[in-house]
Amino acid sequence: MTRPQLYDTIGTTYTVTRRTEPRIAAKFWAALGDGRTVLNVGAGTGSYEPPDRDVTAVEPSSIMRAQRPPGAAPCVAAVAESLPFEDQSFDAAMAFSTIHHWPDPMAGLREMRRVARRVVVFTCDSTDAQWRRRFWLARDYLPEVAELTAGRPSLAELATAIDARTEPVLVPWDCADGFFEAYWRRPEAYLDENVRRGVSVWSRVGPEAEQRAVRNLRDDLDSGRWAERNGDLMALDAAELGLRILVA
Repeated sequence: MTRPQLYDTIGTTYTVTRRTEPRIAAKFWAALGDGRTVLNVGAGTGSYEPPDRDVTAVEPSSIMRAQRPPGAAPCVAAVAESLPFEDQSFDAAMAFSTIHHWPDPMAGLREMRRVARRVVVFTCDSTDAQWRRRFWLARDYLPEVAELTAGRPSLAELATAIDARTEPVLVPWDCADGFFEAYWRRPEAYLDENVRRGVSVWSRVGPEAEQRAVRNLRDDLDSGRWAERNGDLMALDAAELGLRILVA
């Protein structure tokens, strides 16, 4: 399923749980530097678009474009691998939690590099087995996540493609944005259908894997087994779960 097809499917409820997390946004916007014109690639409904810059958005899904709020940046229907802009048209190009859906992430990153003097990307090093072992949801309940990243470029390969440095991003325990890792200290949230529908992973692994994971998680929460395995997390205010910002 292509990214537009995926988000045409799950995007109808996307804004219910997906919104800008201000602590992550502050770090991400700082990485944009002092550029005034910003291209947001894979812009979705507009989360994380800096309010104090001249933003142009690119989003292939009509469902996602339709949910952009009044006053949001102008949005062009296009894909990352073929951006309809001249070379060096923008001070910066950003992509937030989207490149894992691009058919050719290397080509998309090169296109961002072509049209902007600075590139900032929020992503996850999900090809790293350590990430899957750290995050209990993937480790204990949804091992199918590993299959989703098979054959995808590693974080190091993505960084090399645009000569980028990487910066770690911790996930606060009360993260406002409901991405896949957001509820690491609030496991009951993953039992909520609305929460799951706002995360593409659940649609990609399929209903059988989703139902099994939810059933097993519910059983472990009821029995206290989840707390026995993961009780140490309750003392943390933020967790390192493989999220990274690439800056080139």
